[in-house]
Amino acid sequence: MSEDKDTKNWEKHEQTIDIFIQAIAKNMNLYGINPSVGRLYGALYFADEPMTLDDMREALSMSKTSMSTGVRLLSDIKMVESIYKKGIRKDLYQSEEDWYKSFTSLFGIRWRQQTETNIEEANEAIEKLEKLIQETEDESLKEKINRDLEKLQYAKSYYDWLMKFIKVVESGEIFQYIPKN
Repeated sequence: MSEDKDTKNWEKHEQTIDIFIQAIAKNMNLYGINPSVGRLYGALYFADEPMTLDDMREALSMSKTSMSTGVRLLSDIKMVESIYKKGIRKDLYQSEEDWYKSFTSLFGIRWRQQTETNIEEANEAIEKLEKLIQETEDESLKEKINRDLEKLQYAKSYYDWLMKFIKVVESGEIFQYIPKN
């Protein structure tokens, strides 16, 4: 009888962890990470030992190619690391367990890329509009271009501020203002 109860409790435990892993996957989706990669991170996070790609494939019923791609992405954003264990020939992976570090890395990488792109786009738009204002004789178009140039300058100002914020997050300085729990 106690074996049945233990089996049931183990199943309840697994279901509880699976629900939380789904929450992790949904949260990572906010940062542009595919939910299956989020589930992969969750499986690694709750694993008691480092896992091979085969272990992950078995745990998540995903293809080895998907596992490999997911692990590479997680490794690139410093949420997973490859480790070595003597006597084991296959690559082993474990999750980064410091979520503050993971967040600052993921946030920095994702936001920096997008913000830099936006700055480039704003600069290109300003350059084109400044050229256009020199070429046109249409006063109403000139007025519209000037209003739009003001808006683009405001956008650039915002992006400059955002880059400062990203640097504060990436450097860990953010924890001086908002301490880790």
